[in-house]
Amino acid sequence: MFPFMPPSPSQMMRLGLRSSVMLAEAQAVIAMRMAGMMGIWPVSPDENARMISEKLAALQEAHVAVMTAAMKGASPTAMAEAALRPVRRRTKANAARLARQISG
Repeated sequence: MFPFMPPSPSQMMRLGLRSSVMLAEAQAVIAMRMAGMMGIWPVSPDENARMISEKLAALQEAHVAVMTAAMKGASPTAMAEAALRPVRRRTKANAARLARQISG
């Protein structure tokens, strides 16, 4: 077993920044979807079903990523980043897709 090495300040800053960006994108997606439900923002008819189904896929992908990192002996920070990556990929894509719908 590897001895526990606390994360460096730069690792914590990077993880914090990536988490903050993902949370900001998630909040934007929530706002656009809520506006779509109220008829203020143009969203596709399948958006409500999509917002439910994508969460399960993201959770499964994040679980596999963090477990794979853990089995390779990754640090806790690296495991957190591995779990964050698939979630961030979806929030980024959703924010961009929903923002484009206003012009389309």
